[in-house]
Amino acid sequence: MPMTTLELYRLAGDLADEHGPAASDYASRAVMTLEAEGAHERAQFWFVMLVLLGDINSGRIDPDAHISIH
Repeated sequence: MPMTTLELYRLAGDLADEHGPAASDYASRAVMTLEAEGAHERAQFWFVMLVLLGDINSGRIDPDAHISIH
């Protein structure tokens, strides 16, 4: 089932709120494990989460702000 950009953004924000910087570690491990298992679509989802979590943790995006995609 496809997720909207807003849903991905909110999920990443929830993960960051709940797990802090460790959420990026979880996402990174998920990417590596799923790629190794050949589950490329699932790995791609976690890669998107990893990118969003990195942006949240570095302060480049605010998960509580309005989305702006360029």
